[in-house]
Amino acid sequence: MHDQPRRPAADTGRSHIDHLGASGQTGIVDGTEIRVRRPAAGRKDRDTFISGKNKQNAVKTMVLTDRNGRVLFCSPASPGSCADITHARQLGLVRLLADGPAVEILADAGYQGLGAQTGGRVVTPPHRKFKKNAPDWYEEMHERQRKAHSSRRIRVGHGIAHLKNWRALARHLGRCEHMSDMVQAVAGLLSHQQTADLMPTADVNTKPRRDPRHLTAYRARARKAAPRRLAKKSPPEERQGGGLSAGAV
Repeated sequence: MHDQPRRPAADTGRSHIDHLGASGQTGIVDGTEIRVRRPAAGRKDRDTFISGKNKQNAVKTMVLTDRNGRVLFCSPASPGSCADITHARQLGLVRLLADGPAVEILADAGYQGLGAQTGGRVVTPPHRKFKKNAPDWYEEMHERQRKAHSSRRIRVGHGIAHLKNWRALARHLGRCEHMSDMVQAVAGLLSHQQTADLMPTADVNTKPRRDPRHLTAYRARARKAAPRRLAKKSPPEERQGGGLSAGAV
């Protein structure tokens, strides 16, 4: 059997971008790193797996979710030293958004610059105009805008957390060449699970409601049986009184 060529990531994610554009939903994109073991000595690209952010050997993947945090797409893995914006450009995200439907994609500061290249479809936090000696009113405004943007894109962090709940993605101890297939397989299973959870199903734990007539009959029988139970038990006053009279005699 001949190996089939792998489809580019842009072709794989095009259907999800079209879905977001047709439904008018907002997408959220973010990159995440998965820790891997150190590549073998003598490998030419060994140093490229060292992440500049976490200072550890890792691979990077880009995750696309909807506004509810449901995983829609997960890109193939690349070495951890690759920047987020460079990884997005290599995957063809810029061309896909520029030529695709009008859709809003939220991203963090690592993707600043894609907004101008995609016609404003990628929305990132605002740039800082004052790097030093910024006035107080500007610091307050910038912090307010940054928190508002962060609160809108927090759901992508939840989707990434669900991905890393799988033990294979918490820390991969196998070969780095298998990470792309493993990440996309786990993302597919997770997306299917999240879609199944959103589908309405009958609640099997809900107890059926009793007929009021049955409840009335049950209460009537309970009232009739109550005097019988009380008659079998002697009052504690009589038992104590019987003991005192016996002692007096």
